[in-house]
Amino acid sequence: MAEGRLRAARVLEAVKGLGFTHIVWLPDSETGLMHRALQGERSVTLVPVCREGEAVAIAAGLWVGGKRPLVMMQSTGFFEAGDSIRGLALDVRLPLVLLVGYRGYRGDGPSSDSAAVHLEPLLRAWSIPYYLLERDSEVERIAMAHRDAEATARPVAILICREYQ
Repeated sequence: MAEGRLRAARVLEAVKGLGFTHIVWLPDSETGLMHRALQGERSVTLVPVCREGEAVAIAAGLWVGGKRPLVMMQSTGFFEAGDSIRGLALDVRLPLVLLVGYRGYRGDGPSSDSAAVHLEPLLRAWSIPYYLLERDSEVERIAMAHRDAEATARPVAILICREYQ
């Protein structure tokens, strides 16, 4: 494995260790390899969705039912889910962890991809704290986001900056 890469198996290990019961998800390029890591996994239930807006609503229902959901989507899906994030995650004070694939992320300079240009400013505008996650050595940030979400009863995002291996 090349140094500096993020492995899907390592992310899944962290998610399981935190007691998440469900991953509500629409696959994308940054989080797509999580699907392979989830094959045969019985301790976390994968809930596929058609649109990201419904992912937040389904996660809210799971949370109300006593489960511990995690939502995974791409940054463009985060934009699409805006009304659900505002109306459910923020207004209802849902302690939700969002794993967001950071499409177009470039750690070495500005991106011309509008999805990358607007993601962090939108998170800041909505007062959603976030952590960048690029490599295995940073996976503890998922636990940090989980603690923050629980302590504040608000969503916290983890931005997956590089495609998984």
